[in-house]
Amino acid sequence: MKQLILALDVLDEEKALEIARNVEEYVDRIKVNYPLVLSAGIDVIRKLSKIKPVIADFKIADIPYTSSLIAKIAFENSAESVIAHGFVGSDTLKEVCGVAEEYGGKVYVVTELSSPGGEEFMSAISLKIVEKAREVGCSGLIAPSTRIERLKEIRRVAADMEILCPGIGAQKGSLEAVKYADGIIVGRGIYDSRNPAEEARKFRQLLKI
Repeated sequence: MKQLILALDVLDEEKALEIARNVEEYVDRIKVNYPLVLSAGIDVIRKLSKIKPVIADFKIADIPYTSSLIAKIAFENSAESVIAHGFVGSDTLKEVCGVAEEYGGKVYVVTELSSPGGEEFMSAISLKIVEKAREVGCSGLIAPSTRIERLKEIRRVAADMEILCPGIGAQKGSLEAVKYADGIIVGRGIYDSRNPAEEARKFRQLLKI
């Protein structure tokens, strides 16, 4: 079964919890980023995790020690997994994976961003990032639904690694991504709609096709 992950990039904790409860029937996990955590506080992860497992999308990208601290804070506050950048190198990825292992959590590695800027620098090294993530033992990858040909290449190199794809909805990513990914990440296409639950239901149905 393909996963539907809600990217909950709202700024208000009450609104975030309300949306999460409204769509919990249709989504598998919730991804939170800095906008919500910086506005509502780190404890919002713990509160959301009572509804659905939470991916802490902190795009960890620092020296190994600092990165390990960021990962530890996320897992101590009930995150199920974290997202790290791959361009920082294997030493940082190993450190983050070590923390994840302590908490029984997962680490997803960004290959290249789904926005146009992701092509400027990251596309040139994204396949090397995939190889490093595999070598280190990371759980999965974040790869763009907005560039299907790149996604195909990432899937080829990733082999059986889990791949989650952002970009579907507001960024106009292709649903063809479902062929190569294990799950899609949808944000504004759900939470900015008049009826988030109905939009989440529609995306869930699309994943069954």
